[in-house]
Amino acid sequence: MNTFLQMNTVFISMIIEAIPFVLIGVIVSGIIQMFVTEQAIARILPRNRFLSSLLGCGVGVFFPSCECGIVPITRRLMKKGVPLNAGIAFMLTGPIINPIVLFSTYIAFGNNWNMVAIRAGMAIAVAFLVSMLLSLMFPALPFREQIALPPVAAALEPGVVVPSPRKPIAKQLYGVLTHSIDEFFSVGKYVVLGALIAACMQTYIPTASLLHLGSNPLTASLVMIGLAFAVSLCSEADAFIAASFRSTFSVGAISAFLVFGPMIDIKNTLMLLGTFNKKFVFALIALVTVFTLAGSLIVGRIYG
Repeated sequence: MNTFLQMNTVFISMIIEAIPFVLIGVIVSGIIQMFVTEQAIARILPRNRFLSSLLGCGVGVFFPSCECGIVPITRRLMKKGVPLNAGIAFMLTGPIINPIVLFSTYIAFGNNWNMVAIRAGMAIAVAFLVSMLLSLMFPALPFREQIALPPVAAALEPGVVVPSPRKPIAKQLYGVLTHSIDEFFSVGKYVVLGALIAACMQTYIPTASLLHLGSNPLTASLVMIGLAFAVSLCSEADAFIAASFRSTFSVGAISAFLVFGPMIDIKNTLMLLGTFNKKFVFALIALVTVFTLAGSLIVGRIYG
């Protein structure tokens, strides 16, 4: 009975922690839908795949959203015509390089900028490599449901203008509200289910048994990747948990926890499966795992 109550407490705390960021995400998604035109996206995005991925990696600085709210924003951007590589780069880095998360990391590690730099640099490297590979593996957008994309390609051509009729501001604000509500109920069920699974894993799988596996750099990083996936913390709070492992794990293993968790956890995996097809989601998780593991081993070598 006590373990069930503990699981229930963890579940409710996760929901309370996640809902505000989901709300931010769906509201931003609604604003993008109503106020960001395909022509504006076409003007901003470089045509070069390399440059558009780099831009996607950096845009997250301006979007203070955790992984709970990043999926609906990314979906809306892609439906507006953002290419897959830029969208995935933004989705993976957004929950990590935004100022709130970087500042919380700085505070959690005793006002140390080294871990902030490691986390941000590794996240950008992983996101860039994953986004480039996925764009080669999936030439078409891998949504679960096929949608008619806007003619952004035409907007990129000189002399071609794609008409975009303006709506009255009151109708646009009403559109933001209706789109936000639709998005909230679309992704909210996955957040609830993911939080329930994560709460069960936290309650019934002893953390001590995982810590015994961290005897060498490879297994330590794998354990921290698995722990990050299981506990499904919001990126604004995970640095304080990671800091508590400093006496147990190396800098490399801790960096794996800090990078992998905001990119892939139980909650956003279910949200990804609700948005993209299974083949794409599994490829995304596999690539993020491989590159995060490789990055953590490199960090471990550099910082001992």
